[in-house]
Amino acid sequence: MECELRKNNQIHAPQSSSPLHFRLLLSALLLALLAGSACSSDKADTDEEPAVRTLRFWHFWSEPSHKSALQNVIAGFEREHNCRVELTDLSWNDGKTKLFAAFSSGTAPDVVELGSDWVAQFAGAGVLQNLSESSVALDNFLDFAHPPALHEGQVYALPWVVDTRVMYYNKALLAKAGWKDSVPATLPELLAACDAIQQLDDVYGFGANGPDPNRLYKKVLPFYWMQGGGVFDSTGAPSLNSPANIAALDQYLQLAAKGYVETQRQLDNAFIQGKVGFWISGSWLLDRIAKENPQLEYSTMLIPAPEGGQSASFAGGEYLALSAGSDKKDLALTFARWLTEGRQALAFCQQVAAAGFPADKDFFRHKYFETIPHKMSFAQQLQFARMTPVHQQWLDIQSIIEESAVEALYGTKSAEESLNDAQDAAVQLLGDGES
Repeated sequence: MECELRKNNQIHAPQSSSPLHFRLLLSALLLALLAGSACSSDKADTDEEPAVRTLRFWHFWSEPSHKSALQNVIAGFEREHNCRVELTDLSWNDGKTKLFAAFSSGTAPDVVELGSDWVAQFAGAGVLQNLSESSVALDNFLDFAHPPALHEGQVYALPWVVDTRVMYYNKALLAKAGWKDSVPATLPELLAACDAIQQLDDVYGFGANGPDPNRLYKKVLPFYWMQGGGVFDSTGAPSLNSPANIAALDQYLQLAAKGYVETQRQLDNAFIQGKVGFWISGSWLLDRIAKENPQLEYSTMLIPAPEGGQSASFAGGEYLALSAGSDKKDLALTFARWLTEGRQALAFCQQVAAAGFPADKDFFRHKYFETIPHKMSFAQQLQFARMTPVHQQWLDIQSIIEESAVEALYGTKSAEESLNDAQDAAVQLLGDGES
């Protein structure tokens, strides 16, 4: 079909064209324009990338190799769910303060890692999402890991990994001190072995945790438990100055007198350097020894108990909780469930010895752990380990326990005096029968 260019740059159909012919041409042009517009719109929709959701996760694995391992595991979730998990590091020294500030200011993360003894306080403050409302159950997790995840019978966190502390001992120092063919099996024997090592030059018999917030109570409570004591009596009233606890703290002081009183980090360092005979520590020390002093002659064992008693240790766990104020609750819950599932928890534990064991009961005794030297000592000790009492004000209670131990360690008060004062402080905090 031909067109003629006329004045004013107008395009006209040839004069010979009929009105019908012109209407058909116009319809064809309109259809072409509409088709082009539709194709352009479809293409724009196709080319536009969907927004990538960002989930904020605050955690305590801030040591570079640990954080790298966490990122490696989480990368799988990011791929599966087309999202980004933004990690923020916390430390056990000031993490609680930062979390309180974040929740108070409305800037809390979507998902947060909490220690087993922290969940109750945060749940009681109303800042955590009630997971029972999303039909979350704890059936696939170890039974002893359930209580810290609960508040008033509702689930507020998911168990992730669990671990305990065992007794490390320097085999060379023990042999040099005259214990070549045996190791202490009871607390009296441990005291004797520590005394023998303390007589050697430039070394210490025992490593006694001194002032060290959030750590000291984990070393003192097992002595209470092994002696038959505890934090509360059967009615829920504080019982810090019970005869059993006073005897237990005296035993800890006797060990400290045959050793070196310092922070956990300094005592870990001293043991790695071969300067301490006996020291209660966690599985992270296995990794450090392998890297920093692989020639060290050492081994691990259950913490020796009083004669006729049963070994005990602190059982700790890491839990994942959701902020009640998160605007990504569905994705946050999916992430928490995914990371605490046995396969992911095991992958993290395989890369980070300090993580311990998956809380997922189907992976807790995975055959992988049998291949790691000394790792089964921790699995055995976990059979005789306890978690701290679940209490909304536990963080305040642990501070009272630690303060009393420090006063006794430095001789400002006797074990009995310090625990009497601790009992008064606990009663003032809680009343005489509230747990």
